[in-house]
Amino acid sequence: MTDPVWLRAQWDKYAPRYDRSIGFLERVQFAGGREWVCEQARGEVLEVAVGTGLNLGLYPPDARVTGLDLSPAMLERAKRRADGLGRPVTLRQGNAEALPFPDANFDTVVCTLGLCGFPDDRAAIAEMHRVLRPGGALLLLDHIGSDHRPLRWAQRLLERFTLRQIGDHQTRRPLPLVTEAGFEITRAERLKFGTVERLAARKPA
Repeated sequence: MTDPVWLRAQWDKYAPRYDRSIGFLERVQFAGGREWVCEQARGEVLEVAVGTGLNLGLYPPDARVTGLDLSPAMLERAKRRADGLGRPVTLRQGNAEALPFPDANFDTVVCTLGLCGFPDDRAAIAEMHRVLRPGGALLLLDHIGSDHRPLRWAQRLLERFTLRQIGDHQTRRPLPLVTEAGFEITRAERLKFGTVERLAARKPA
């Protein structure tokens, strides 16, 4: 299991170049994904792994957003982005596998391109379920292991490097874990030769 202190340090170092380095993938691989997620968010919203705040300008105006991230350096950039947008947001430093919020506290939980980097994605999804109110929505965007063998082989090779750099998994798939945690899947889209998944789920009332 990846040490959270090491992981936080790696993301702190990566924070200054994150937006620039992910820009190409945002345009080509994940295009429209953040919008797909954020436009469905309602009420009290928790964004897990808020990062540099790339989603903050995409939420509905009446959504009340709390953002959590492991990296203080990422949160500093998210705060600057929120201030520039004039968007009120509450930012907290914390671990996705032990969310610092009470049970049934949010109407929506959002996580975009974050589950791939959590040491224990099963625990993180269980925590998302815990903090959601009954009937609340879980909205996810992530890169996943392709169902095309040549692509999956290439992803496994890439994973050898990304795990060492920032603990980033290339071949996970959240959907089975979301179902296992007790969510009802309401919408799922698999795109880009099976390497990207958009997922909406509901915590039963």
